[in-house]
Amino acid sequence: MKIVALAGGVGGAKLADGFAEILSPEDLTIVVNTGDDFEHLGLYISPDLDTVCYTLAGIASPETGWGRADETWHFMENLERLGGSTWFRLGDKDLATHLERTRLLKAGQSLSEITAHFCTAWGVGPTVSPMSDQAVRTVVLSDEGELAFQEYFVARRCSPHVSGFRFEGIEAALPAPGVLDAIYEAEAIIICPSNPWVSIDPILKVPGILSAVKEKVVVAVSPIIGGKAVKGPAARMYKELGIAPSAQAVAEHYGDLLAGFVIDSIDRELAKDLGLRALVTDTIMTRKEDRIRLGKEVLSFTKDL
Repeated sequence: MKIVALAGGVGGAKLADGFAEILSPEDLTIVVNTGDDFEHLGLYISPDLDTVCYTLAGIASPETGWGRADETWHFMENLERLGGSTWFRLGDKDLATHLERTRLLKAGQSLSEITAHFCTAWGVGPTVSPMSDQAVRTVVLSDEGELAFQEYFVARRCSPHVSGFRFEGIEAALPAPGVLDAIYEAEAIIICPSNPWVSIDPILKVPGILSAVKEKVVVAVSPIIGGKAVKGPAARMYKELGIAPSAQAVAEHYGDLLAGFVIDSIDRELAKDLGLRALVTDTIMTRKEDRIRLGKEVLSFTKDL
């Protein structure tokens, strides 16, 4: 079964990794949010792309889910000593990724070309693609004005009160090469358990992607379990936007795009009110085995649809 997975962040990366253990590389394409991308210390940084790629390569930090395993921090220690900006921490191994990406971008390569090159170097089999090669930047509308996403998320630790989101540059963006073809050829689209507001919405708002996705069987996995996000600010965002955070709220966010929805066993009582077919299972992915098990269950559920 050919699948396109839409992903961003740690939860999305984990489920994508589960799919990668089950499907042949040619049957899996992972389209990743790049609304979080930004330039820092003169470097082009793609947090969600790197999290997905590192996870698939088996080199992600097991403690955080992002960054590199067995990381060292000599660069940051020396930068701090020199009075440089240290609010966004870059490990020594991770730094090499950003340096080489920036160099290749300046040499004229596209983000999708660079990502493919990195995946080959790291031994990643499935196709991993940015949603677009054009710059799209997530802007958080808050009680403190408009904030770049990383300023809100990392520097301010999600403390400003959210009132909405804007995706700067989205109107001029194009799907990255191969993304629409992968969607057209796929038998189903899986929306991974990623933040609907800032990980999945930017992907779907790239002109051409939503209309292509609508032609397919679409299944989403809820990132909200028992009213809380496993990781990240999704539940907090729902609350501040005046919506009670729940798996049902996530399903309503995607609306009639969905043919099926996957929720955690904790939320089984919500299944009857979703208005669409639901898979109720354990969606927490603590170990590699959990990713593979959930991946198999989601694929089987999707195939039945």
